[in-house]
Amino acid sequence: MSKFFFVRHLPTEWNKSGLLQGSINIPISKLSVEDKTKITSNIDVLRQHKFDIVLTSSLIRAQQTANEYGYKSFKIEPLLDELNFGKYEGKSKTDLIKESNGQWIENPSSLILGESMQNFEKRLKSFFISYRAYKKILVFGHGAVIRGLISIKNEKNIAMMNKNEIKNNSITVI
Repeated sequence: MSKFFFVRHLPTEWNKSGLLQGSINIPISKLSVEDKTKITSNIDVLRQHKFDIVLTSSLIRAQQTANEYGYKSFKIEPLLDELNFGKYEGKSKTDLIKESNGQWIENPSSLILGESMQNFEKRLKSFFISYRAYKKILVFGHGAVIRGLISIKNEKNIAMMNKNEIKNNSITVI
């Protein structure tokens, strides 16, 4: 069985402002002392493992995060690209929750943003299938993707994906 280590990308200016980025290709912000300290701590955790493959999404913020962690060689995997939030990209998550009448939290599968949530779920399931032959996989990725993969692993679908929070520059193991 595969074991996935996910590092959510380092903060961007939009993260700091509470705005949804989705498919917009936004770079990471200048690193704070706190960011650098957390990177060092996370690297200590990751060094305890030998990864069969290191992956990033095609978005620059994930690739820059991999570089900051010392990974210069990685495979770019578009299946890991962040959810396209459509008209909500550049808006706050609060707007999305309010305008979807809470469906973003309670029933995300019902939504069609810039990408249908059904397509998003299929894409994430394809990711698991595509990399099941590897024992340990390190991924530099995005919040909705990591939450969706956790929900798929635990619930077999994305229904519970927005019941969790994944902080920037954190490690999640699935």
